[in-house]
Amino acid sequence: MNRIEIDVITGEQKVVQLTAEEIAQAEAEETKRIAAIPYFVKRAAEYPPITDYIDGVVKGDQAQIDKYIADCLAVKAKYPKGA
Repeated sequence: MNRIEIDVITGEQKVVQLTAEEIAQAEAEETKRIAAIPYFVKRAAEYPPITDYIDGVVKGDQAQIDKYIADCLAVKAKYPKGA
């Protein structure tokens, strides 16, 4: 894996080869950062759009409404409260 460094004054670009240790460290930091995100933020990012539910209500499409509810419950199960 490579990293590109850019000199902000000259605009000169330099490609730097990362070591396996640097890659492992970066992956560990990213994993730690993701784990620190609160469950409700993760949930919000994955919930289906509310317009899917409203569209189902307006059309009287119970299957669409049930799918929306099932999708929301799946997200809640994936990111349980307090996790």
